[in-house]
Amino acid sequence: MRDNSTVTLVDDMQWRGLIQDSTDPEELRKHLDGGSITFYVGFDPTAASLHVGNLMQVVTARRLQLAGHRPLLLVGGATGQIGDPGGKSAERVLNPREVTAGWVLRIREQLSPFVTYEGANAATLVNNLDWTGELSVIDFLRDVGKHFPINKMLARDVVKNRLETGISYTEFSYQLLQANDFYELHRRHDCSLQFGGSDQWGNITAGVDFVRRRGAGPVHAFTTPLVLKADGTKFGKSEGGATWLDPAMTTPYAFYQFWVNADDRDVSSYLRYFSFKTREEIEELEKATAERPQARLAQRELAWEVTALVHGEEEARQAVAASQALFGRGSLDDLSADTLRAALSEAGLTEVRGELPTVTVLLQNAGLVKSGGEARRTIAEGGAYLNNERITDPEATVPESALLQGRFLVLRRGKRTFAGVESVR
Repeated sequence: MRDNSTVTLVDDMQWRGLIQDSTDPEELRKHLDGGSITFYVGFDPTAASLHVGNLMQVVTARRLQLAGHRPLLLVGGATGQIGDPGGKSAERVLNPREVTAGWVLRIREQLSPFVTYEGANAATLVNNLDWTGELSVIDFLRDVGKHFPINKMLARDVVKNRLETGISYTEFSYQLLQANDFYELHRRHDCSLQFGGSDQWGNITAGVDFVRRRGAGPVHAFTTPLVLKADGTKFGKSEGGATWLDPAMTTPYAFYQFWVNADDRDVSSYLRYFSFKTREEIEELEKATAERPQARLAQRELAWEVTALVHGEEEARQAVAASQALFGRGSLDDLSADTLRAALSEAGLTEVRGELPTVTVLLQNAGLVKSGGEARRTIAEGGAYLNNERITDPEATVPESALLQGRFLVLRRGKRTFAGVESVR
């Protein structure tokens, strides 16, 4: 039996694989395990929403706050106008200032549910435009630029990789802005720790060094690992693009399915990174998944927890209900119109105007069969379903009373292949 009473925050984070790089490891341990501190993590508004690639930082901030530390969640109203050169092989296209400002507001709102803004370690949302926007060029060069040796800036991998293709002074200077953020947050909020993704290590250490050069500190830093899928592709990306946290850009159902469909080779890491389950609970899930991989127990537990965290428990319940009902393991009548549309859109949703045709025609229109003959054979073999009821008559017409939420039909061929029809008047 493991003695959890002696497991510290750093012990738990190391077991979860959440600390990749750090300043002095022993000093970092003393700092995090020695009492409440203020930390910050930043998010640049490069799109209208955060995506699951940002979730590592969001969840880690929540984890630190639950351990008693105070979060500063920074949304880069200033740095978002410049663009971090990290991970890019060419210069970013600069977004209009008003667009970036709008994204700042959306992302600030999106971050709100993940932490608490009450109590002794209440979180604070900050915007680096508040202190960067008022800097003159002369003040910036004297007070910030003076402390950055060019040889060190050129030695950064992200800069070296761009010297052949070219890098503007704007992107080259990004690390100065981020470093100044750490100094300003240290000065204004007594912030003593910064963390971010592993691709930010150069920017983060530049900030640690800058705080020291300004005669402040000591301050500390660590990075979380870059999350890649077992097949080497980027976490959170699919053929349809990114998996967003905004429900208008990625529906809660699609978000839930993203986690349910996680590769067995990835799910153990995902549980450690994104779940708040204990080590014992995670190890038990790993064991159950190894014994019965087809049940996808770990994926379902993870999908529920993360979907409930991001979208709320009601949306998570709807996503679970839809996953079960679409394959005949629950009631389709219990699903909301939004959930039905989201789930059927993922599978393929076909519009039908006017009167509803026969089930044979519907199966063809939905793409589940290629011809009327194939539809009739499928029905005769007992493999066609309408709203989870087996179809027996290929020439039967569908009454309007069968429409779910007055608009939708769910067609299924066999156990796993389904599609949707929406009646449009």
